[in-house]
Amino acid sequence: MTDWEKIRSSQVIEVHRRGSATRVTLARPQALNAFDTLLQSELRNTLDELTADDSVRCVVLTGAGRAFSSGADLTLDDLGPQTRLAPRTEEELRMRYNPTIRAIRTMPKPVIAAVNGTAAGVGCALALACDHVVAVRSASFVLAFSRVGLTLDAGTSALLGARVGFGRATRMAMLAEPVDADTALSWGMIDAVVADDALAARVDEVAEHFATGPTRSYAATKRSLNAALLPHLDEAFEAEIAGQTELVDSTDFRTGVDAFMNRRTPQFIGR
Repeated sequence: MTDWEKIRSSQVIEVHRRGSATRVTLARPQALNAFDTLLQSELRNTLDELTADDSVRCVVLTGAGRAFSSGADLTLDDLGPQTRLAPRTEEELRMRYNPTIRAIRTMPKPVIAAVNGTAAGVGCALALACDHVVAVRSASFVLAFSRVGLTLDAGTSALLGARVGFGRATRMAMLAEPVDADTALSWGMIDAVVADDALAARVDEVAEHFATGPTRSYAATKRSLNAALLPHLDEAFEAEIAGQTELVDSTDFRTGVDAFMNRRTPQFIGR
């Protein structure tokens, strides 16, 4: 197979092309590819461009460095006692994160997640939204929202539930324990686990298969699976927005963030 050709790069995203496949790399390795406003915007725009480009028949999403994505990059400078975060949180979910997840699920071509390390929070949602997920053995998946008094977002409640079922989704969300790659595979959360040095070769093989396959068939299959297994994704988005915007102004959230930043166990009071 030929090498991947760099199409463009920015501070936060790299795009490579090989034949009819395009690879999009989250490129904030110093921040474990956490999502800030710029990364949110550039990824969404890139996905929209790839959706509209009929010459692209398969998309690969991966991360630079040792993480797929550690989730949202929370800026805490304005987290004072009088600061209300609900309006900002609702805007980010409604205008940025949720449309990105929806773009992956509605893209009329296969999307592969090449999980090269930790996938946490919205990073986990991003992987779960993809059609095929390959992870290195050292990868882990974690939804740590409850550790800071928050709830699921970015469609994770629907995406995770569709992949692993009610019980395991509840366990992962409420206990906030990391799930290793082998366990994720046994649960049906992901599709393949490979040695850390074998990710590129395996993903290239799958990408070649999809990029030379029946693209319209794949698109119709995605529509059918969305209708059968994710018919309430938009309702999940709305329920998550309601929950998250309520909780970001709670005492427990501020307690959880303070405990996280100071490396101690939070003492939640239920308010």
